[in-house]
Amino acid sequence: MRRDDDDDPFDEFFREIERMMDEMMGSEGDVHIDRNGPTEGADLHVDVHETDDEIRVVADIPGAEKDAIDLKCDGTVLTIDAGTATKEYHERLTLPSRVDEHSASATYNNGILEVTFDREEDSADIEL
Repeated sequence: MRRDDDDDPFDEFFREIERMMDEMMGSEGDVHIDRNGPTEGADLHVDVHETDDEIRVVADIPGAEKDAIDLKCDGTVLTIDAGTATKEYHERLTLPSRVDEHSASATYNNGILEVTFDREEDSADIEL
């Protein structure tokens, strides 16, 4: 018996996982496992590192060209938009504290994006 080239031996396994997750979540969710990977709106792996003086965001954006990455920050939310030949990435990251968006510096090397911000000064204490 010859196995069809389009017949994935794990299809049944993933269908069963989807069924169990749907059963567990009830009407709240419809779980679907996309094993081919999403082509639009893919999730980025993002890490945030904090020190007393700065916040550093590190994101994996494999395959993206530097010119295809767009960064925006309003002081509290960092937006990362990037694209490759096969995927589009859109990430809105709420930063753990307010930053000075004008202090931002960014590097992109071997698929790793690093963005560093100075922390915004805390509110001044007011004495009565």
